[in-house]
Amino acid sequence: MTPVSLRLAGLALLVGLGAPAHAAPNDPSGLWLTETGKSRVKVVPCGGGYCGTIVSAPGKALDANNPDPSLRGRSVIGVQILDARKPDGAGFSGTLYNPNDGKTYSGSLKLTKPDALEVSGCVLGFLCKSQTWTRTK
Repeated sequence: MTPVSLRLAGLALLVGLGAPAHAAPNDPSGLWLTETGKSRVKVVPCGGGYCGTIVSAPGKALDANNPDPSLRGRSVIGVQILDARKPDGAGFSGTLYNPNDGKTYSGSLKLTKPDALEVSGCVLGFLCKSQTWTRTK
């Protein structure tokens, strides 16, 4: 390499290292505040899509409505509630576990703005309810 190309390569490396580490524009990875503002979910890449785990919740935060009686005394902190591994148009589809009722729904997630994540759960494939989660820092 010539001295000029070495300098350019070095400059490119320094610029790249100094750039802030933000998620890609369509990447929902990060920490999200649920619509109620009471719980936080960490969304990470998994299996070609995204998975989400509860990292904070109010009160005792027990999984009291879990269909498995042996899990009803566990904390919901650390429970994976989102498994959306299938690319689906502008988002991803899969399943959502709702610890409030202990049921698992077919669901989807879609980044609607850099700091807004639409999460939908459906029964019978057409009765759906959506929430908008807000990215937190």
